[in-house]
Amino acid sequence: MCTLAVDLDAQLRFAQGLLVLTDRRLLARDPDGRWSSWVTRDDAGASGQDLELRHFDHAGVGTLELVAAPTGAPQRLASWRFTLKGNVQALRLIRLFVQQQARGPAGAAIPASGLTDEAALCPECDLPLPPDSEECPACARALHTPPSTWVLLRLWRFAHPYRYQLLAGFLLTLASTAATLVPPYLTIPLMDDILIPFQNGQQIESGKVGLILGSLLGAAVLGWGLNWARTYVLALVSERIGADLRTATFDHLLELSLDYFGGKRTGDLMSRIGSETDRICVFLSLHALDFATDVLMIVMTAVILFSVNPWLALVTFLPLPFIGWMIHVVRDRLRTGFEKIDRVWSDVTNVLADTIPGIRVVKAFAQEKREAQRFREVNQHNLAANDKLNKTWSLFTPTVSLLTEVGLLVVWAFGIWLVSRQEITVGVLTAFIAYIGRFYGRLDSMSRIVSVTQKAAAGAKRIFDILDHVSNVPEPAHPVKIGALAGRIEMKGLGFRYGNRSVIRGLDLQIQPGEMIGLVGHSGSGKSTLVNLLCRFYDVSDGAIHVDGTDIRRFAVADYRRNIGLVLQEPFLFFGTIAENIAYGKSGATRAEIVAAARAAHAHEFILRLPQGYDSLVGERGQGLSGGERQRISIARALLIDPRILILDEATSSVDTETEKEIQHALDNLVQGRTTIAIAHRLSTLRKADRLVVMDRGQVVEVGPHDELMAKQGAYWRLYQAQARQVDSDGADNDIEAGHIAVATAQLAHVAQHAAQQAGTP
Repeated sequence: MCTLAVDLDAQLRFAQGLLVLTDRRLLARDPDGRWSSWVTRDDAGASGQDLELRHFDHAGVGTLELVAAPTGAPQRLASWRFTLKGNVQALRLIRLFVQQQARGPAGAAIPASGLTDEAALCPECDLPLPPDSEECPACARALHTPPSTWVLLRLWRFAHPYRYQLLAGFLLTLASTAATLVPPYLTIPLMDDILIPFQNGQQIESGKVGLILGSLLGAAVLGWGLNWARTYVLALVSERIGADLRTATFDHLLELSLDYFGGKRTGDLMSRIGSETDRICVFLSLHALDFATDVLMIVMTAVILFSVNPWLALVTFLPLPFIGWMIHVVRDRLRTGFEKIDRVWSDVTNVLADTIPGIRVVKAFAQEKREAQRFREVNQHNLAANDKLNKTWSLFTPTVSLLTEVGLLVVWAFGIWLVSRQEITVGVLTAFIAYIGRFYGRLDSMSRIVSVTQKAAAGAKRIFDILDHVSNVPEPAHPVKIGALAGRIEMKGLGFRYGNRSVIRGLDLQIQPGEMIGLVGHSGSGKSTLVNLLCRFYDVSDGAIHVDGTDIRRFAVADYRRNIGLVLQEPFLFFGTIAENIAYGKSGATRAEIVAAARAAHAHEFILRLPQGYDSLVGERGQGLSGGERQRISIARALLIDPRILILDEATSSVDTETEKEIQHALDNLVQGRTTIAIAHRLSTLRKADRLVVMDRGQVVEVGPHDELMAKQGAYWRLYQAQARQVDSDGADNDIEAGHIAVATAQLAHVAQHAAQQAGTP
């Protein structure tokens, strides 16, 4: 049995209904509580009525239609509407319905081959599969394993250019470690040949003492110099590896298509490129260097210990198996814990990335306390994740220290026993204790590095998640060179899907060079999606777009987009000067070219009124300018690159009437001699278009000039009439409001006059 909650009625008002598919019937309950049913299988196991369940969605509303398909014209029996939160369950219900209808008389189940790609579901979890993919992202995430420490080896790709500096650093590390092992060895003759004989009444040989002390000083100075050199060399290398890693990640991020950014939070991406690369850099410059030093120290110390006394060396290594076992147990917990901490920390960054750019909205709606509470909650979540991990780490580190202290006591006891048997001298035992102190100290340091290693592994995995992602808008293997484009556009059988939603279906359209096309239609009809496909922000699922007879997928992406000018409804300006924003698409533009573009965009006059003119800072996202001024700057930016194809996406919808006139004059200069596609909800702004293209549910339903489409009284006529009625209604509301204001003003004047008369009365 499968159920679907239907939360909209026929008038698209929220109402609760229910669809139930059993093994024999399809049951429906309307919002009034009435039930209807249709037989899908009879008692003999054969199909009941010849039924078909159809599904489509539009503008955030999903629809299911039950159709009887006997011989002849299909007949719609019922329809149900729901918000798209129930879309996954609706697709599951369709899949089971199709399987039930396809089952033979004997009851054997036949796989549902009648499903379209739009309804392709994962057989495990019934979630929609991505287009052209047989792998379910949800199931893939469920099988995801924590990051392995081996992911750090992939950093060799960035370390390879600095391999000779790394080799020099390794040799310096080897030499500095060897230098630090000399002083404990010199304690043997200092104790056995000088101090102990002196206690027994012999004279101290000053020359020998001076030689030993000088050797100790020389070893210390040499160790200091070598240690400084290796730290400096490896720090320089690690900083360059970190810088290359940041650059490569950001470069790759810019090459990804828009669908990748649609599923990511800005704060998370900022955290990966900033915090994670810094963490890796610190690991490489400090902790990896310390780890290499610790390993060398332990190996070289072990060799010296065995050369001095093998039995005492074996006793020294007794704690090693226990420490190794603890590291193995704790490592997995730390690995998963640090990955979770990284995800939680990205949530903290996301709140900051949301709130700080939108601070004007926060203050306008007095939501400071709400945002503070939201930050407090994610920060508390971050604190809880760290506390949970610290419980493990706080037990691990002291336990390792305890084991090393116990090991040191065992060595003391065994060494004293050997001295009592005169198998070793006091000097040998003293040197042994000195070496063991360094050995256990390095062992303790190596155990602590488990934490930072797992942090670095988790960060490296998040970085390589970006680097491993392949753009859905790939570069062609052998790109076609772009000459002087004429601007002829031809779209053949276009189809495009967002996930399992079909947005564009079988669209055909031809645009001649220099022609201005107006795209109109209801919200969600596919206008902006069509523009995104033309800009190649996404690649089509079906069909092709040809510019001057060449499929745009054969052009290099950057070369192709240099021929497209884009003016958006909400222009985005970068922090910097006005001149820098105008010249954004043409970095080598001269000041004369910038001024000429600003004049053509009707922006020159207001720019000169600013304190520093073209060198005035526009502020974060252009907040220092009005909406109309930002729009004219964006028009100047598009004019400067002299594009052959121009796209205007609601360029005048968010400004007042006076500003719209200024922008319209600028647009008149911009569209001359260019193939132009303009999207506008206000149909009056498209009067100058050569043709209007009316879209509905991802398809072109009408094409033609304004007068011709009005004469047809079709989809465009209905849009125009609906907008005209809205304008009339707004005008009437404005008249009523003006009347109310006039009455209120007259009443206030009368009250003021009466008050004045009362004040003048004796």
